[in-house]
Amino acid sequence: MISQNTIDTVFETARVEEVIGDFVNLKRAGSNFKGLSPFSDERSPSFMVSPAKGIWKDFSTGKGGNSVKFLMEHSQFTYPEAIRYLARKYNIEIEETEQTDAEKAMTDVRESMYLVSEFAAKYFQDVLINSEEGKAIGLSYFKERGFTNETIKKFDLGYSPETWDALTKEALGKGYKLEFLESTGLTIAREDRPFDRFKGRVMFPIQSMSGRVLGFGGRILTNDKKAAKYLNSPESDIYHKSKVLYGIYHAKQSIAKQNNCYLVEGYTDVIQFSQAGIENVVASSGTALTPDQIRLINRLTRNITVLFDGDAAGLRASIRGIDLILEEGMNVRVCSFPDGEDPDSFARKNSHDELVSYLENNSKDFIQFKASILMNEAKNDPIKKADLIRDMVTSISKIPDRIQREVYIQECARIMDISEQVLVSTLAQLIQKDIAEANKKQKQEHKPFDVVRNQNPKNTGYSGGDPEDPRTGPPEGYYDPGDMGYPAEQAEKVDILYGFERKIIEILLLYGSVLEDFEDVFLKTDEEGNVKEVSEKRKYKVYEKVYLSLQEDEVELSNTLFQNIFNGLIDFYNQNETFSLDKYLMHLPPDFAQEVTNILMEDEKLVIHNWEGQNIFPKHKNVTIEQNVSDTIFSLRWFLVSKIIHDLKNSLISDPQDDNSELLSMVIDYSKLLNNFSRKLGRVVVPYH
Repeated sequence: MISQNTIDTVFETARVEEVIGDFVNLKRAGSNFKGLSPFSDERSPSFMVSPAKGIWKDFSTGKGGNSVKFLMEHSQFTYPEAIRYLARKYNIEIEETEQTDAEKAMTDVRESMYLVSEFAAKYFQDVLINSEEGKAIGLSYFKERGFTNETIKKFDLGYSPETWDALTKEALGKGYKLEFLESTGLTIAREDRPFDRFKGRVMFPIQSMSGRVLGFGGRILTNDKKAAKYLNSPESDIYHKSKVLYGIYHAKQSIAKQNNCYLVEGYTDVIQFSQAGIENVVASSGTALTPDQIRLINRLTRNITVLFDGDAAGLRASIRGIDLILEEGMNVRVCSFPDGEDPDSFARKNSHDELVSYLENNSKDFIQFKASILMNEAKNDPIKKADLIRDMVTSISKIPDRIQREVYIQECARIMDISEQVLVSTLAQLIQKDIAEANKKQKQEHKPFDVVRNQNPKNTGYSGGDPEDPRTGPPEGYYDPGDMGYPAEQAEKVDILYGFERKIIEILLLYGSVLEDFEDVFLKTDEEGNVKEVSEKRKYKVYEKVYLSLQEDEVELSNTLFQNIFNGLIDFYNQNETFSLDKYLMHLPPDFAQEVTNILMEDEKLVIHNWEGQNIFPKHKNVTIEQNVSDTIFSLRWFLVSKIIHDLKNSLISDPQDDNSELLSMVIDYSKLLNNFSRKLGRVVVPYH
């Protein structure tokens, strides 16, 4: 079990922008960073990272949190896995405490699968480097491919002995369970005896973007025609081949830096390119390219250059993958190698500069590529040429961006010497067909239900509009009743209270430990016996002022989640001299942490939507902390007093009596108090009704 001291050191050391920057291509936006959401398929940034606050927020899915939370969401790490990953990243020594039997019994199954996979990777490499069989067969093969010792170590290349159960026996002897050897596919179980899946193969560990070993690819070195040349790990809880790219762990930083990803087919293509100094390269590992694999690249860059062999089969396979890449809204270029060459062999024969020069000079736009490849097949056959043009327009129809589609249509018309109008008409037909098919599919999957939405709540001053546009959207402090789950007749009133209570939490999070001068109001009797209201400035920490004000009014927050967060914040401030957001978030339950992140990152929507860049200027908060706190407390008091008046009036109506002077007197007194609030707030407040 990881010690608390290690956990604290990890939180103090980890920088959220550095951690997330390993997985998402971030660009600076003021004091923050923004990028495409790694959790959804989007084409405009909605993902924001705040280094100052140490947190992130994905506005497309609502997810958010700190560095550890990101790793748990993105890479499906458990909490201990995330801590260990960050400790490795920042070279922090992990202190372990003794686990109880109960804690050992609760060890995560996925973690056990990761551990046995990582053990196998180390075992295979040790056999490759230190055993006679490994050096004679496996190491000599890698040396023949031109791989250096540094490259072999970097990619953790290994060798599985020819013995039937070498790995299985070694793992069981080290205490690893057979069930996890089986579930990862390393061992095949038979009734008589289990045996190794990858017997007699050189091994290529397949790693996740965070560097964990997910599975293996094994290449046989004999001429056994009955055995597959390459063998991959089977699908498991940790390995899904359609969602994995070989080399992504080593390539991710270079992809983000170069803003381009080279996509190849095989393991050795990746390794040879990396050894040649081109590290922004990944492989689909011999499987057909999938949307999930493309989205994995899309987290780092929008630009893909597909590299493939010069043979006809390779060309055809690459053409099929291009449409998928275009459909994901990415920019794609293609580059083929001379006949008889593949990325591996070509990189081996050429220097770094020659390789870079070749890629730059021979990478083509996909339209030019399709034309150059398929025109050889069409030649002078009008029917084949028409099919080729239709094929090119089909690819263009996959592009989501209208401007890009128009540019490509113009390019296609020029290359193929055909009327642009004809191509536009064909494109429109294809797009309409896709829309019709999508609508048909949606109707088939649609489950009928009625949605009742309160589109125009009374007395809010908001008649509807684009909720993301401050010119037409709801006013500050407005909360959509449809999002609250309250009946329409109650939602408006509950939303106002919700807004005030949420504001109190925001103030405590942002300014809780700040020392400010606050105006204290109290009654004082002068020398003549007259009672007067007197005010004077006194210093309080913000959390103290908020807490005392609510205690004075005997108020608890009505929202249970907010009240729990409030109690936790007050306790944290009382126990700690300074406020550390990382330290505070570290011990929060997931639902608390999610709400806290939502509140802290609310203002970052201004940056995400770039309103000012569109000449839209939302009102920024420019009031002092003291004014912000005082206004919020007075506004909450106004609401609560207004509700009391409302309830008293209802009592007068529902239970009229001859003598109701006491109730009337209370209404008058509370109404005077409302006027006092209006004076202090500097604006007219509308009574609760």
